Amino acid sequence: MDVGREHAAIQLPQGAWWDWDVVAWAGGQLRLAAGHDLGYHHGLELVFSDPVFVSCPSAFHDPAFRAPSPDELLKVTRRLDCEPAVVVAFEADAGGQEPASCLIAAERLDIVEEPVLRYWREDAGPDQRFAPWVHSPGR
Repeated sequence: MDVGREHAAIQLPQGAWWDWDVVAWAGGQLRLAAGHDLGYHHGLELVFSDPVFVSCPSAFHDPAFRAPSPDELLKVTRRLDCEPAVVVAFEADAGGQEPASCLIAAERLDIVEEPVLRYWREDAGPDQRFAPWVHSPGR
């Protein structure tokens, strides 16, 4: 069991990414969505493909992303019997008295920046993306 890969803190694009939630977890993907008002839309997604370890709340605020500690890497590596390609660590406000320590390991991470509506709109363009739970009134 070699814990030799370099796992740096992820770098997010500039934006108002203080509100976060799990927008989808299906089909081998975990999607974390971020924005400044998740009631209407989000503008950023962290898409973890083939997540193998997830320890984070379903909703949180103001995450501080950092490189995973050697102890965190060892914890994940021992549990999986190998070191995953991506390990993301962060602290976030999850509503408790202390920040929540979060850790996600996966085979791949894609950072997608685009507006995603969280409610149906008749005037949405054909290229507009909706959150997975939004369906048109006619469906």
